[in-house]
Amino acid sequence: MSDTRLVAAALLFLCVLHVSGRRIRNLETNGISTAIEEFTNEALLPRFAEPIPNVTVTIGRDALLACVVDNLRGYKVAWVRVDTQTILSIHHNVITQNPRISLSYNDHRSWYLHIKNVHEADRGWYMCQVNTDPMRSRQGYLQVVVPPSIVDRETSTDMVVRESANVTLTCKATGYPEPYVMWRREDGDDINYNGENVNVVDGELLHITKVSRLHMGAYLCIASNGVPPSISKRVALRVQFPPMLSIPNQLEGAYVGQDVSLECHTEAYPTSINYWTTERGDMIVSGDKYEAVSMDNGYNKYMMLKIRSVSKTDFGSYKCVAKNSLGETDGVIKLDEIPAPSTTSTSTSSFVTPPVVVKKKGRDRQWKQRHSDNQLDYEVEGWRAPDYDDDYTLPSMGSPPARRPQGARSTAGAPSDGVTWFLSSLLCWSVLYSSYS
Repeated sequence: MSDTRLVAAALLFLCVLHVSGRRIRNLETNGISTAIEEFTNEALLPRFAEPIPNVTVTIGRDALLACVVDNLRGYKVAWVRVDTQTILSIHHNVITQNPRISLSYNDHRSWYLHIKNVHEADRGWYMCQVNTDPMRSRQGYLQVVVPPSIVDRETSTDMVVRESANVTLTCKATGYPEPYVMWRREDGDDINYNGENVNVVDGELLHITKVSRLHMGAYLCIASNGVPPSISKRVALRVQFPPMLSIPNQLEGAYVGQDVSLECHTEAYPTSINYWTTERGDMIVSGDKYEAVSMDNGYNKYMMLKIRSVSKTDFGSYKCVAKNSLGETDGVIKLDEIPAPSTTSTSTSSFVTPPVVVKKKGRDRQWKQRHSDNQLDYEVEGWRAPDYDDDYTLPSMGSPPARRPQGARSTAGAPSDGVTWFLSSLLCWSVLYSSYS
């Protein structure tokens, strides 16, 4: 009984093995066939030759999206706007009602979507799809960039403020990507900002505390985002303050007949009214006698009063005056008389040497007379005999010789002054010697 069961079980197992083997062989054959069929079908189906490139275009320009499909055969290509699920075109036909969108194709392989005069609303994903089962598709992104622009209604205009007040300049700009905004002075000078001198201030706001006249000028708000062109707006800042005055020389000197100029420097905004007055308070008007000059440089003003051919009555005080709506100031310049420059002249002063009286005072006494003037010192010296008892008056020898400038020459044929004096002295000695004899 047990042997019979064993034989039956073995036969059943063999049957199962036989049936399973046939099924495995059938499955293998079917799998290979399916794979071959799928490969063959894939080779016959359309395929994208390349991805759709992303495109960046400036607003207002034209955009072009390209879709390249190989082995399209009888299948059709469609363009779809992804975010709105709007069908733009199917095969050769444009479906959308947007007049800015058109279609072109080449050799049944390249399909081009044209968008004219691109708007910001055109930014987004676009799909090129083929109507296979399942559908095949590729996507490309259209980036629309916008150059910066300044929003005038939200941006400061020209401003006038009082000195020491706080002021804020605002600049609002739009664009895509978001613009970078900065402030700088139009003249290129540094800005005194929060106690530091800086050339550029970043951001939409330029806040100045305790504004001074040094902040006065034109400022540029500049917006840029990498999309040309950058843009700027000019904002003029005017700082009001009463006149201030400085005088380089408060005391001037001139001689009669000389031309002289008096100077003043003033600062004021609004621009001041400047004029000169005399000591009596009379306003000076340009004419033959006076010439009043005024030159502006921003809030600085240079004043000059030229007085021609100064006379005695012109000496005294002059006042320069500056006035505006916030106040007035003045300064005084005094004009004093100085000696006129002397003309150089050479003259020889003549003099007569007083007579020399010699009295007898003993034996063999020496006598001496010294002559001097501002040009030459010299002495006359002599001896007297023991028995000489009379007074003797030494004849005058005239003025001593004048010194001739170095390098000067005597008149031809005439003895020099030195020779003349020497001969005169020799003659005197001769007379004296004869008297003693």
